[in-house]
Amino acid sequence: MKIKELMGMGVVDLNANDVGKISDIDFDPISGKLTTISISLKKGMLSNEHTEISFDDIKSIGDYVLLKIEINTENEEDIVSDENPIKNIND
Repeated sequence: MKIKELMGMGVVDLNANDVGKISDIDFDPISGKLTTISISLKKGMLSNEHTEISFDDIKSIGDYVLLKIEINTENEEDIVSDENPIKNIND
C-alpha cells in the first residue's frame, strides 16, 4: 500500500466508532518506518480538531484503518488507552 492511499482513509477505533480520517502521516527518514498518524476527528461539521496516534496503535488497514485503542470524540480527553495515552495535539 502506498502512503498516499492512506491519506483521507476513514479511521475506526476499538469499539467500531467512526472517529475521523487520516490527515497526515509522519515517518522516520532513516528507517522509512511510519511513526505517527494525525487524525482529523469527526466531531461536527465545523470541527477542525486533530489528534495523533502512534503507528503501533493500528490493528489493521483495509477499507479503513482499525485501531487497537478507543478514541473518545465527545470529551476533552480524546484517546483512552491503558498502555500509551497520547494527548490531543490542539492542547
